[in-house]
Amino acid sequence: MNTMGETPQAYDIGIDRVAPSVRPSGPPRGYQRWLDLLFLHWPVPVQAMRALVPKDLELDLYDGHAWVGLVPFEMRGVRPRFAPKIAAFGFLETNVRTYVRYRGEPGVYFLSLEAASWIGVKLGRWGWSLPYFHADMSSSVSNGTFDYASCRADQSKAELKVSYRRLEPMGPSEPGSPEFYFLERYLLFVSRSGRIQRGQVSHTPYPVHRAELISLEDTLVAAAGLEVSGPPALVHASPGVDVEVFDLSTSPR
Repeated sequence: MNTMGETPQAYDIGIDRVAPSVRPSGPPRGYQRWLDLLFLHWPVPVQAMRALVPKDLELDLYDGHAWVGLVPFEMRGVRPRFAPKIAAFGFLETNVRTYVRYRGEPGVYFLSLEAASWIGVKLGRWGWSLPYFHADMSSSVSNGTFDYASCRADQSKAELKVSYRRLEPMGPSEPGSPEFYFLERYLLFVSRSGRIQRGQVSHTPYPVHRAELISLEDTLVAAAGLEVSGPPALVHASPGVDVEVFDLSTSPR
């Protein structure tokens, strides 16, 4: 299933979900391009997710459920602001994430991140306190079919193998739609030295496409401590966006 029905009760409508999409003032910390994204989502029991998320973060529920997202994509043009474009690098990445709120702000909490770059892993762990893992990863596209594979380079060998096709475009997501709730997330929260900090990204709304999932083998979600069964409830894809990345900070409220 690619979309869900929307009702006023699907999620907390008292939260401002548009404000985080406004670009912060001042220069960014760095630049990235996120390309060929696939978004897979499953509902999970609230108690199961609650055990994995810092107690200071509130779960941002949809339809009464917590949700886990599996997002493979490619990073290109990764560089700090002070570095020239010629110094930019890229790598494949896969995120396992869920949706949270902190002091009224909606964002993302990452359960794990795979990267095919040791530099990306070290920067993510040291600079952002994010749970990055190094992985052997590959991607290809042939006749409109995207194939993506990742195998964690440790004893767990947690892996992902997925094939999909992008279908018709849906256009940018409108506030209030399921796609806006699940895809348009501009804040991330991390627990650092016992305190919650927020990071922010800025980009144009994703050009969203419906997607056909051809095959999926995954143990990354299980490695993060969650059980899901059956195909994902939501499947979306996007060709990508250019991204500005801003520094971690404490929540402004």
